[in-house]
Amino acid sequence: MKTPFFFNSNALLTLLLLIFPFGKKVSEPIDEKPPNIIYILADDLGYGDIGSFNPEGKISSPNIDKLAAEGMKFTDAHSPSAVCTPTRYGILTGRYSWRSPLKSGVLTGKSKALIPNNRTTVASLLKKGGYHTAFIGKWHLGWDWAQKDTSDFGGEGWNADDFENIDFTGPVKNTPNDIGFDYAYGHSGSLDMAPYVYVENGSITTEVNSITEDTGKYTWWRKGPTASDFDHDEVTPNFFRKSMDYIRKRSSAEKPFFLYLALPSPHTPILPTKAWLGKSGLNPYADFVSMIDSYVGDLMNVLEEQGMKENTMVIFTSDNGCSPEADFEILEKKGHRPSSIYRGHKADIFEGGHRIPFIVRWPEKIKPNSIAENTICLTDLTATCSDILGIPLQENEGEDSFSLLPIFNGEDAEKYERKTTVHHSINGSFAIRKENWKFIFCPDSGGWSDPKPNAEGIDKLPEFQLYDLEKDPGERTNLFTSYPDKVEELRALMVSYIENGRSTEGPIQKNDPEAFGTKDWKQISIFK
Repeated sequence: MKTPFFFNSNALLTLLLLIFPFGKKVSEPIDEKPPNIIYILADDLGYGDIGSFNPEGKISSPNIDKLAAEGMKFTDAHSPSAVCTPTRYGILTGRYSWRSPLKSGVLTGKSKALIPNNRTTVASLLKKGGYHTAFIGKWHLGWDWAQKDTSDFGGEGWNADDFENIDFTGPVKNTPNDIGFDYAYGHSGSLDMAPYVYVENGSITTEVNSITEDTGKYTWWRKGPTASDFDHDEVTPNFFRKSMDYIRKRSSAEKPFFLYLALPSPHTPILPTKAWLGKSGLNPYADFVSMIDSYVGDLMNVLEEQGMKENTMVIFTSDNGCSPEADFEILEKKGHRPSSIYRGHKADIFEGGHRIPFIVRWPEKIKPNSIAENTICLTDLTATCSDILGIPLQENEGEDSFSLLPIFNGEDAEKYERKTTVHHSINGSFAIRKENWKFIFCPDSGGWSDPKPNAEGIDKLPEFQLYDLEKDPGERTNLFTSYPDKVEELRALMVSYIENGRSTEGPIQKNDPEAFGTKDWKQISIFK
């Protein structure tokens, strides 16, 4: 028999409002010229794929390791979701994506815009604070393509014929430019999701003149319309080159800049260029990671050449754990574990799904070789930028974001206000983390590793999972039945975060209704 989840929610909310005062605290603005901010987001890069996080790993990452040596590495950082779209939503809005219309899964290359134009993003916040803002890379948050027949949207966007109604000569609407980016250049979904075209400031850069696909083990992408200037092999190098050109152009500008470089790699298709094929001695995925590392070094060299290295905050991280498409079996035979000591991988509620490398280099504020052990989340960028600018967040902004500035100082790390973190898997399963305890609201992985959701024998497993990550980082010993008080504490917190519409202090906010064909809100695992 399942334990009931519900209790007097009105009384709970009243109590929460008495405990938590309205409004958000903000530090004094940075006295000096605000820093340039570069946010490099890798796609499907595992915690164990970077040497400074996994000394036992076999992939060479000297340039990213140098970032860590010159700045601060976070050993307990997490993406808000174990898959792409919801994490990107959280990074830009400071809000968990399960509060949005997307309650599970990811968008396609055809999906409509997920972030409404009236929601504050990191870009719009920084723009208000005097920054020039740029997005370059993989968007995967939807935008609205021009259509030949507006009465017929067509399919979901997974098949080549779903794109027949798109007018590739018309303007694209509700793009990154509409939510705070002065400059925007990129493609709509993952690199294995059609259509394969670049969109720059709302316009497709060149004609769509072919249908392409690839069926290779590592190199596969779905069949779909492709523009004449879109070469899958060159997409990652192209985004780095565009970013370096952008930095050069901004070097003489009065305004500081924010560059969100959202890589489509090392996600499939796994496409190291010819110069990098075979260099790792492991497999093409490892070659691809090494190639990314080299380009990160090139970008840092450009910052130094332009005299911008000291007052630029560079963040390097990943949107979730490594994908099984990297071929874990081959890598592990050669001594490399993409998830390091942690269980699972991309899509999972286990640590391998959402524990990620996170590095911040900011010479003016962060001491070299710093290590932070605080549990942080990628939603924290919003509050961090708010703190840098000294601009308080409004009650409906950054509902799940906590400033990292106290940690950067080192001596003030205990002032970081995040006490709990919510994790989310591809199928909409929840977990909540407080200190060393992690409570999982499903009996399975919530994703792609075993035990898979709805697999044979799932009904014989305990209904939920509780792990002590300090003693059991590999999540092997389920303590769900041994600590009922801890279970009730974490369950009540999770319910309050859902009902309250936020995990930060402040007035109650509303979660968005379900949409995009996903589950009804009440079917999410917390309510079952």
